[in-house]
Amino acid sequence: MANAFRFERGASDGSARTGIIRTPRGNIRTPAFMPVGTAATVKAMLPGSVRATGADILLGNTYHLMLRPTAERIDRLGGLHRFMNWDGPILTDSGGFQVMSLGALRKLDADGVTFKSHIDGSKHRLTPERSMEIQRLLGSDIVMCFDECPSLPADRDRIAASMRLSMDWAARSKAAFGDRPGHALFGIQQGGLEPDLRAESAERLREIGFDGYAVGGLAVGEGQAAMFDCLDYAPGQLPEDRPRYLMGVGKPDDIVGAVARGIDMMDCVLPSRSGRTGQAFTRHGVVNIRNARHANDPRPLDEACGCPACRGYSRAYLHHVSRSKEIIGSMLMTWHNLHYYQDLMAGMREAIASGTFASWQVEFHAARVAGDIAPL
Repeated sequence: MANAFRFERGASDGSARTGIIRTPRGNIRTPAFMPVGTAATVKAMLPGSVRATGADILLGNTYHLMLRPTAERIDRLGGLHRFMNWDGPILTDSGGFQVMSLGALRKLDADGVTFKSHIDGSKHRLTPERSMEIQRLLGSDIVMCFDECPSLPADRDRIAASMRLSMDWAARSKAAFGDRPGHALFGIQQGGLEPDLRAESAERLREIGFDGYAVGGLAVGEGQAAMFDCLDYAPGQLPEDRPRYLMGVGKPDDIVGAVARGIDMMDCVLPSRSGRTGQAFTRHGVVNIRNARHANDPRPLDEACGCPACRGYSRAYLHHVSRSKEIIGSMLMTWHNLHYYQDLMAGMREAIASGTFASWQVEFHAARVAGDIAPL
């Protein structure tokens, strides 16, 4: 069926795997990194520039878009794809994480969440049904269930109650989503760092049935070691024949570790946010281009990188425009970071397909340990 959403498994190497998510708006090669377009834009980038980095899919933020310019306005203007001039797939989060992070500005009950806008203090209500309605108005290709995500650390009773509430909301999200050919609904596993609660959540999600499954509730303060411990078992609790999405991750070594543990999709604001503050991700680790040692350096950020920042500009120039807070500095640094992340995903896909992922990981970590060497 041409308009069907489906996941086709590819090669495997250990727990790492490749695949293709087929959607009516285009294919998504996995493992996939999704640049974050919070407010219908990947900051400092044109949509065509994002596509040129190798990105197959973007993420949009339900919470921010429902407040400004509103989902209803975007719908009247032809949907989110037309509104932001992106013709590829879009995944929208449910708004749950952002609402939960509002602290005193929100009030939780069994039906949903009432909160005050961080923009103007106006009162709003999000329920599973309203989240599904907003994401339908936006027209996203992959829709996320509405869930609650507690910060870690948290006591077991709080995590268990939150997980069970999220599973009730998952069932309501599925009912409200309805029958939408070509669009997918992902469930979100919760349970903190408790294996039995994660298993209970996965079993409930399987019973409801989703097009894909996310590992939620990580990258919320638990640290990388604890996250990896959880990922050693959590992806395996989810169906093998569906995409597995780790939400809000992360740094390059987080991503590599997640892929090694069976994750197919990730998103994070880090490459774009860091680019705007003068931080570049390279094969040799993080480079702070605003440091004085780059002021007279004629080399590119990364001699092996094919992005416009590395092909056409020196570290000295990038240092200058970043220190001067020129807009082109944010543009070039963000383009480089997004290009690096997509190169990282492509490198992992190739290594998994060729059965060399273990040696690829060794080389990846060795290059980072060596670090960014200053010129003699």
